[in-house]
Amino acid sequence: MNAAVQGLVAPKPPRAAGRAPALTFALRAVGPVLLLVAWYAATASGALTKDVLAGPQDVVKTFGELWADGQLPEALRVSVTRAGLGLVLGASTGLLLGVVSGFTRLGEELVDSSMQALRAIPFLALTSLFVVWFGIEEASKILLIGVACTFPMYVNVSSGVRNVDRKVVEAARSFGLGRLAIAREVVLPGALPSVFAGLRLATTLSVIALIAAEEINVTAGLGYLMARATDYLRTDILALCVLLYAVIGLLADLALRLIERGTMPWRRAVSIR
Repeated sequence: MNAAVQGLVAPKPPRAAGRAPALTFALRAVGPVLLLVAWYAATASGALTKDVLAGPQDVVKTFGELWADGQLPEALRVSVTRAGLGLVLGASTGLLLGVVSGFTRLGEELVDSSMQALRAIPFLALTSLFVVWFGIEEASKILLIGVACTFPMYVNVSSGVRNVDRKVVEAARSFGLGRLAIAREVVLPGALPSVFAGLRLATTLSVIALIAAEEINVTAGLGYLMARATDYLRTDILALCVLLYAVIGLLADLALRLIERGTMPWRRAVSIR
């Protein structure tokens, strides 16, 4: 009896043969380290002067000063909040519209043509209109980021939903599941790889759109620090802010990759990397 029951237990996916974590980390760090060394060498040799680009040692010193006086923590809090709210707004909208468009023929006919037309408009072109419509406060900045994040999420989710195995959907329908239950229990789990792909693209765009949004009459955030640094030709602060934008994007992408790995462990199991 036990043997029969054991035979019905689904086997665990095979473990992927991969490199040691330390070696993987070292290989990923090679490129950034080489860039850092080249940057330091160029500034130390005088090939790059401070009025063109400050050296990494100056950037580290500026980081400590701005962090100690509280300017940098406050700027990071404001910028991360803007990007996060815009990402949640855009990703939620894209997810909902993607499911509607991909799940039913009527939904595709009603939604897809409009979304494709709007997707062709560069979100940067909407900056002035958003200022006129929503003013120069936080709403226009968050909405601009949300618009930028909506379309990559929509395209990936709608494609992923359409590619879900229709036989599985029909089987679920034969067991009496309604449309909402099928969408929740069958379609969305089947489209998870596309959902995460869209979310990662949306996260990257949220940082890009954040840079554009913080050009709209800001009085706080990394964009405000950059505007003040430009007035005083502080290339150390400019370089620091650029690096912080990159770090925000990388950390957000890393968090999504960890969530994706925990949510879909089988994808790593069949990896050939």
